[in-house]
Amino acid sequence: MLKTNNVYFFDLVEFEEIIIHYLDAGKHTLAKKAVKLGLEQHPNSIDLRLLHVELLIFEDKLDQANQMLHKIELLEPNNEEVFIQKSTILSKQKLHKEAIECLYSALDFVNDKSEIWSLIAMEYLYLDDFENARLNFAKCIDVDYEDYSALYNIVYCFDMQGDHESAIRYLNSYIDRNPYCEVAWHQLGRQYYILDMFKEALTAFDYAVLIDENFIGGYLEKAKTLEELSRFEEAIANYKITLDLDDPTAFAFVRIGECYHKLNDFDAALQYFKKAVNEDPLLDKAWIALTQIYFELQNYQKANYYITKAIKIDDENLVYWRKYAEINIKLNFFEEAVQGFEKCLALQDDSIEIFIGLADVLSFLGEYNDALEVLFKAQKIYKHFAEIEYRLAGLFYVLHKKKYAKSHLIDGLKIDYDYHSILGELFPTILDEPQLKELIVNFKKALE
Repeated sequence: MLKTNNVYFFDLVEFEEIIIHYLDAGKHTLAKKAVKLGLEQHPNSIDLRLLHVELLIFEDKLDQANQMLHKIELLEPNNEEVFIQKSTILSKQKLHKEAIECLYSALDFVNDKSEIWSLIAMEYLYLDDFENARLNFAKCIDVDYEDYSALYNIVYCFDMQGDHESAIRYLNSYIDRNPYCEVAWHQLGRQYYILDMFKEALTAFDYAVLIDENFIGGYLEKAKTLEELSRFEEAIANYKITLDLDDPTAFAFVRIGECYHKLNDFDAALQYFKKAVNEDPLLDKAWIALTQIYFELQNYQKANYYITKAIKIDDENLVYWRKYAEINIKLNFFEEAVQGFEKCLALQDDSIEIFIGLADVLSFLGEYNDALEVLFKAQKIYKHFAEIEYRLAGLFYVLHKKKYAKSHLIDGLKIDYDYHSILGELFPTILDEPQLKELIVNFKKALE
């Protein structure tokens, strides 16, 4: 009919099936055409009108949908679908409490109440009322033990309430009634994992994959748990099972690489990290993992190449910029190291290590005043830190401001005498200065 513009007669049920097919397939334009043709042939059909209402709601034509629902309600005031569509409109208008009231009214006119309970529960979720949401999802489970969507949502409610112990009790009671449910065992394992009860989690995941040997999620969680138990070879074996069961994922490759890394098998780790970046070039975790391996192997050129890749994907990641600065110091690329430290500060990483690292690199480059400025900023946050005082002493000495150098040296000695050795590393000539040398010696005597 669509191709030829010829009109053929269809039974009402056939139109309904065609419209529902298009709705399920997301082909709303074709569904609208089918509704139009259907209503032309069956203008009094309540079911077709309700499907029309559903399309109007999808298009956010809520006023039109409301008007049509009002007309339908006059004809069939006890039609459950009328209540459902009215609640959908109220929900889209953010009137979730009113939507719930509407759905409760529908319960009086339906035989199968589980769909309504599920819709009520979803409205409570919109209100962040996890307790009432959970109780309504639980009613669905009481009717159908295999309503796994409701089961997932019940566990989600427990998660949002942070009540993992209650989740474990509920899942154990569910398993008592339905012991061969891999989904329940999987969710039970997740709850144990969250509570760091890894042995119990492993047992639960074992049951999940015994019940369904193709359960990818079960093998993934089991592998993660084995990692936590430092059973890395077994973890690798379970991650590899997921690769056999389905298309390979970058996540699995990264986890296998991490396990090999912890086993100090760097060659295998590199192999899987590279598989991960080939599978998903935008996975920054794989690039940073490659960076770390090459850094440990002291291949700083390659480490620098990979950290640059990670930063291109996520240039707001503090860890990446820290590693960037660290690598460039190893390569004697000090200006790049300065850039890395400054980026960390710009991203609100005000840890003492960043300030000290930046000050040391600037000192090495002869940018003494800039180094002083960095240390003064650090001093506002970190008061009475020997790391700062000794560096200030050294910088003031280099700048021929011996009075200030002496003052900060004394402050540093008071905080941590032994740490004064850092002066010899950063400012070798300062320990040859007679006055400062004598000051250090006298301070030592005083301590003794």
